[in-house]
Amino acid sequence: MPWYLRPAFFRCTSFDGIFMRIFSLSTLLAATLIAGCAGGGRLRYDTPREAFDRGVELFNNGKYERAVQYFQGVFDFGRTHEWADDAQFYLARAYRANREYILAASEYQRFIEIYRADPRVPEAEFGRAMTFFERSPAFQFDQTDTERGIEVFNLYMKRYPNHDSVTVAEQRVQTLREKLARKQFNTAGLYERRELYEASALSYEVVFDKYPDTPWADDALVGAIRSYIGFSDQSVAARQPERLQQALQHYERLLQIFPDSPLLKDAEALYEQVNMRLQRLGTGSS
Repeated sequence: MPWYLRPAFFRCTSFDGIFMRIFSLSTLLAATLIAGCAGGGRLRYDTPREAFDRGVELFNNGKYERAVQYFQGVFDFGRTHEWADDAQFYLARAYRANREYILAASEYQRFIEIYRADPRVPEAEFGRAMTFFERSPAFQFDQTDTERGIEVFNLYMKRYPNHDSVTVAEQRVQTLREKLARKQFNTAGLYERRELYEASALSYEVVFDKYPDTPWADDALVGAIRSYIGFSDQSVAARQPERLQQALQHYERLLQIFPDSPLLKDAEALYEQVNMRLQRLGTGSS
């Protein structure tokens, strides 16, 4: 009987059978391909030394994700054999090289805690500090990692003042401090543009007080002068001289601490404004 004359039940059964055969063949093919891929990517090692050596080879060739798998494989044999400390150290390095900084920091910390007598502990502490440096975002964003990086670098330098990487650590701390100073300076500028002069003056003072060794310190002093002038203009007459005197104090600090600042001309113009206002108020500069 032709298929189109068969009862619906038999037609469906026939098509279901064909469909099931096709599905089975597809499933078998997919399983074969997956098994082939898995087989080609399987880790092969019989000893911790073999796993470690393979991991180092991959690490040196820049294949960090695969290297991580072999270094982790070393721990299949425990953490007390002779290759465990090397594997732990390289595991942290591989994560860092692959820009997985949170995992790298964790593995460096594990190395520091488990292998305290290892001569590479100072290097591990420096590497851990570097993970915070490398995670530190642009100044516009949250600076938690920046602040943490400074703390960890300072702890490293305190513990190992003669270590080879101390000079680099000092440079990294300065870079991070400059980022924090810029963020604070940017915040002060936002307040100033909104004419919130008291807030901007206080924020500029934070930049100078906390980060006097950064390129933003003299800018902050000039910003504070401007802000106290603006704050004075917004104040009642009785409080204006006090705020103008604060502007003068920052001008004096600028002259004393940054005598070669390129902002001196701008500061001098502001100084003249302050004196004119004080004269109008009948107090004069002191």
